[in-house]
Amino acid sequence: MTSLRSLSGLALTLSIAACGTTQSTAVAYTDATVWDGTGAPPEPNATIVVDGGRIVAVGADVDVPRGATTVSLEGRHVIPGLIESHGHVTGAWAPEGVTDRMARVREDLLLYARYGVTTVNSLGDDQTVIAVRDAQSPTDARARVLAAGPVIGGPDSDAASARAEATAIAEMGVDWLKLRVDDNLGSGRKMPWEAVAAVMEVGRERDIRVATHMFYLEDAKQLLELGTGMLAHSVRDIDVDAELISMLRERDVCYVPTLVREVSTFVYGDRPDFFDDPFFQEHAHPGELARASDPGFMQRMKASASAAAYRVALGQAQENLKALSDAGVPIAFGTDAGPSARFPGYFEHMELQLMVDAGLTPEQALRSATGVAADCLGLDDIGTLEPGRWADFVVLGADPLQDIQATTTLERVFIGGHEVQ
Repeated sequence: MTSLRSLSGLALTLSIAACGTTQSTAVAYTDATVWDGTGAPPEPNATIVVDGGRIVAVGADVDVPRGATTVSLEGRHVIPGLIESHGHVTGAWAPEGVTDRMARVREDLLLYARYGVTTVNSLGDDQTVIAVRDAQSPTDARARVLAAGPVIGGPDSDAASARAEATAIAEMGVDWLKLRVDDNLGSGRKMPWEAVAAVMEVGRERDIRVATHMFYLEDAKQLLELGTGMLAHSVRDIDVDAELISMLRERDVCYVPTLVREVSTFVYGDRPDFFDDPFFQEHAHPGELARASDPGFMQRMKASASAAAYRVALGQAQENLKALSDAGVPIAFGTDAGPSARFPGYFEHMELQLMVDAGLTPEQALRSATGVAADCLGLDDIGTLEPGRWADFVVLGADPLQDIQATTTLERVFIGGHEVQ
């Protein structure tokens, strides 16, 4: 992958280990400071040995295997790849010249990967995403993808229609089911509760968890009562309370803040500063950048009453995130990136900053985006840098545990031991 900063000073010394002529397929990445995502402190002068796409050994006391290729990462920081618990893979972010539908979806996954997002849970997509998922190799140098299929139901759903729709989507072979319970700030009607309950029943019958879009505290509680497997957005109307905290902890249901989703509703009222960030610009979609920079678009957003309301909702969401984190609720990283004006890959780095701004430590935010997100998604072979797990990691030029913005010093990304280009 082309570095976003100069790679001068990064010694990419390739050598065959000392004696003999024994050849090995192993690669040893040496001399890095490795934060493995388990909660252990970062380990300086560490080596990561990768073979067959998986981590064989990691630590400061690891010996380079005989015949292995070595790559020096001296002065660099290595963390697990970021895991997006609530994104969207649509194919809309592919270059204009790519027309094949599956190829466009793969381009979206490449875009995520170039920003260090190595797994995406796509909560609202079509059968193309499922087909791409099924065709993926574990060592494909694009983001891994989970799929939910189309969002189920709507305000006119009843129990019978919601059950039929959820059943049909489950039969597509999805990883999750997804529904919305939201009145769009009072401007519409929510999905009826009897329809929501019918979807939850299908999920239980098919052993597929249901991720739910919600806004209000009382709706979050009702969804937990009905058996949701994920609150896919923040509570944004009022402070969370002890009852919600208790329900989340007892059910071990992950809470996905998607703070940057709120930002996307108002930030384009003026030209945002991040449009001038070289880290953003390297892979920013030119068409979407032009659309979001259009004076008419910006004026409409500036005048929007809902934009003003969502700006307030962001502050409430950040307060609730801090309260839930302090209470020990599992916080799984997610952004709702992928729809228009929600730039995949870059928005994940903005989300980390917003989480820290809310009062989480950089380590808490990174744990949310790695090991906790993997646990939330039920993935036991990614999320941390441990022997036996896939070698999904990113190489940074600075320490993100000291300053979360250091995630934007990204220099290299590996998925299943293969470098993203």
